[in-house]
Amino acid sequence: MTVPGSPVSPGASKMSSVPWKRLELAALCAYAVVFYSAMVQRSLRLARDYTGKLYGLRAGSIPGRLNDSSDAQWRNFRGNLPVLTIVMAAFLIVANGLRYGCSLKGRGASLVWLILSLIYLCYLHGACVGFILVIAGINYAIVKLFARYKYCTGIIWSFNLAMLTLNRVYEGYSFSLFGQQLAFLDNYRGTFRWHICFNFVVLRMISFGCDYCWTLSSSHFDHKKHMQKCEVCYSGKTCYFALQEKGLSVDKYTFLTYLCYLTYAPLYIAGPVVSYNAFAAQLDVPQKNYSVGQICCYGLRWILNFLLIEVMTHFFHYNAFVVRPIMAAVDTV
Repeated sequence: MTVPGSPVSPGASKMSSVPWKRLELAALCAYAVVFYSAMVQRSLRLARDYTGKLYGLRAGSIPGRLNDSSDAQWRNFRGNLPVLTIVMAAFLIVANGLRYGCSLKGRGASLVWLILSLIYLCYLHGACVGFILVIAGINYAIVKLFARYKYCTGIIWSFNLAMLTLNRVYEGYSFSLFGQQLAFLDNYRGTFRWHICFNFVVLRMISFGCDYCWTLSSSHFDHKKHMQKCEVCYSGKTCYFALQEKGLSVDKYTFLTYLCYLTYAPLYIAGPVVSYNAFAAQLDVPQKNYSVGQICCYGLRWILNFLLIEVMTHFFHYNAFVVRPIMAAVDTV
């Protein structure tokens, strides 16, 4: 019995809230099932009714269904995926073979990765690799010149945002803008638009600049204190947070490692973006946090995500509706 005005024990309060939480979860799940079922049904009907009026539909890999190829970036990626897979597999075999066979670390590993990555980028972007190297070189010079100044990070951000804007305005630039003697290079622009992939490069350039500036201003990261709280580090491994926050020695911020970081092929197109400190640290000591089985599970997840996108582009044609003026006349969900 609970006497009016007497305090209710925390345990009793917690137990009484459990049924309501379960009821709320059940209601949300039921709502999600009904909503998404209706959305999928409506999307399938719209795709069927307007197939002949949509732009960018092509023969797909699923029999009887057209594939939505209206997005240029996805179309290029999907079309080049077989070649990219072969190139990437060869890249990893050669690079890891040289790394472990010759015990390459630090500068040696950077050089091997950079050479192989530039070969890969030449296939992707052709002569436009020159634009990437020039912008990267200017950013490196800015970082080295202004790293000790108070507003260094602001200068780095301003430069990179300006580059993003100019890249978009000029659509990756034409070589003829820099002289008619270079106009012939416009015929060798590769298979991927370089200024689209360059978005990730910009994030890496900013990461390099900020990490270098913070290293010069002395790191306040207490690694010993972190190890006491982090289960991964306490077990003898090194977590990503520690790699990211623990400053490197100044001699680790070289132009060679910087270019290797920007162009690192396995992460170049789709990321993820890791910090410069974490990347450079793993050149000397490769990660041991993930087993081969865990890496294979990650690869399987990537394959399942790709198959899900394939199903969506074959059955729903969402992007084709967006890029077509007919969208305004469609009674959408």
